[in-house]
Amino acid sequence: MKKFIDTPETLLDTSLQGFAKAHADILLLNTQPNFIRRRQLKPGKVAVISGGGSGHEPLHSGFVGQGMLDAACPGQIFTSPTPDQMLAAAQAVDGGAGVLFIVKNYAGDVMNFEMAAEMLDMPSATVLVNDDVSLPKNHSIGRRGVAGTLIVEKMVGAAAENGADLASCKRLGERVNLATASMGVALTSCTVPALGHPTFTLAEDEIEIGVGIHGEHGRETVKLLSATEIVAEIAGHIQQELNPRPGQQVLLHVNGFGATPLVELHLIHELAWRYWHSQGIIIQRSLVGNYTTSLDMAGCSLTLTLLDDEMLALWDAPVNTAALRWGI
Repeated sequence: MKKFIDTPETLLDTSLQGFAKAHADILLLNTQPNFIRRRQLKPGKVAVISGGGSGHEPLHSGFVGQGMLDAACPGQIFTSPTPDQMLAAAQAVDGGAGVLFIVKNYAGDVMNFEMAAEMLDMPSATVLVNDDVSLPKNHSIGRRGVAGTLIVEKMVGAAAENGADLASCKRLGERVNLATASMGVALTSCTVPALGHPTFTLAEDEIEIGVGIHGEHGRETVKLLSATEIVAEIAGHIQQELNPRPGQQVLLHVNGFGATPLVELHLIHELAWRYWHSQGIIIQRSLVGNYTTSLDMAGCSLTLTLLDDEMLALWDAPVNTAALRWGI
């Protein structure tokens, strides 16, 4: 294992310190417990908070700032943050209008965010993100929350910034989640520093279809396909899930898992654009890059969100975070 670390035990704390210094104009780091919060709080607005295990950067800390998250709680690598982190973050960014937690559907995240909500002495609500269509709807633990989490956080964050109340933010988040579907493919696994070796192995002529974002196996291992064939396989599952009608406006998000260069991600975007264009679908907005990563995994995911006029306006609304910034 070759990584830029001193020890696995100090990786997260040192990284958070560097991240906070690099973006000191828009955010602050709290320690003991760890959370990132926006520097300029806005009284009277719903506080939007998310979090999860580290290793997925820029999710979630990179989305803290105007128009998106008020705070993010980072756990250790691929490990849920603790309820005391979430509780402290909520108290720090409380604007008097309640707290909305945006939670990826993983058992540890769900349990710890529920515990934090129970301990809060302010109104709160939760949006559960489960956009990964590589798992069936009736899966025993439910579908995982993956790159679609960014879409939910952006639109809900914009609505909260515009003054939407807690109930409205929750309804919006659930609506965006239902309109969003994702699926990923890995060319390699990732190496968790504390483990020291890849979590699974693939032969040079194999890929993993339907992979998660924690280095876990996907739905199947298949022989290496062409990029066009890979896109058709993944996009086909998303198309079947959302069943968009011709003329439907959508947001297309091509997300890298950490080790795939942009030249390949933009190629994937072009092939996905061609696929949905052939179905009569209108790619109204796009986002391409490494946003919900899995450490050093090579691979990518496709996310499609069915847009209406309100959702399009919320996506376009100003945002000023470390990883997303426009309209400011």
